[in-house]
Amino acid sequence: MTDMPEAGPPAVSVSGLTKRYGERAAVDGLTIDVPAGVVAGFVGPNGAGKTTTMAMLLGLVAPSGGSGTVLGQPLGTPAAYLHDVGALIEGPAFYPALSGDRNLRVLAAVAGHDPAQIPGLLELVGLGGRGGDRFRGYSLGMKQRLGIAAALLGDPRLLILDEPTNGLDPAGVAEMRRLIAGLARGGRTVLVSSHNLAEVEHVCDWLIVIDHGALVFQGPAAELLDSSAATVVAAPEHARDLGDLQRLLSGAGHDSAAIGGELVIAVNGSEACKLAADVNRVAGAGDIVLAELRATRATLEDRYLTMVNGGDR
Repeated sequence: MTDMPEAGPPAVSVSGLTKRYGERAAVDGLTIDVPAGVVAGFVGPNGAGKTTTMAMLLGLVAPSGGSGTVLGQPLGTPAAYLHDVGALIEGPAFYPALSGDRNLRVLAAVAGHDPAQIPGLLELVGLGGRGGDRFRGYSLGMKQRLGIAAALLGDPRLLILDEPTNGLDPAGVAEMRRLIAGLARGGRTVLVSSHNLAEVEHVCDWLIVIDHGALVFQGPAAELLDSSAATVVAAPEHARDLGDLQRLLSGAGHDSAAIGGELVIAVNGSEACKLAADVNRVAGAGDIVLAELRATRATLEDRYLTMVNGGDR
């Protein structure tokens, strides 16, 4: 994750953003703010409105209602900000018979970008040795990386990536995660939608969760995870010490449940590590050696499922 930037004007700010197709609201009164300089994860079930929202930010789809700004410019005038925005939406489109390098040069010529940056971009996305290969021979992961290189041609301040890990194998997902983390350095803002919540949890420092086109949560990733329930689990080296350890912990103000030779203590996620340290001190003061001590908290997937199923509304 990147360090959270100092407060300043948001890279994206929308209020009441709505898109209707007949009676169906694909995006329903969405109000979000994406701070500049973060990697923002945009998550929600399939059909939640993520791609439609991104398309409206890019001027590809006209909103039915609402207002906002992108990089300080009104959402209704995308020509004023699109030169500072790079995007990969619904998969990259390139000429199959051309090499990766040649494809980028065609795009650079059309958009008026300096082609001298292309070798560096290919290196950045991990295609330094494959730029001369034809696009048709690229793996899915290579195609996605070339798409990101194309999105970076104008050195954009805002990068919008729609499901960049979709269809990748575990190694490709890990490579994409490292790439996305690096793209936010230097003040660039990255907005990435994904259904792979484990990867979002690893790479994003800001989260936006939507369901049925409406906002469920937005804010720092740590805030969402630290507010979740967690547990501290302790197991003494000798099973005979379990009862004594439980009594000592109760005397220290920590109620626990004995489950299968372990003591389990529920705690708020932000307090889990502090509690684990306290349990260790209590056990040591009572001459009890711990064979196991671990703190666990809900994953982003756990919190996400709770929210979209209505548990946090």
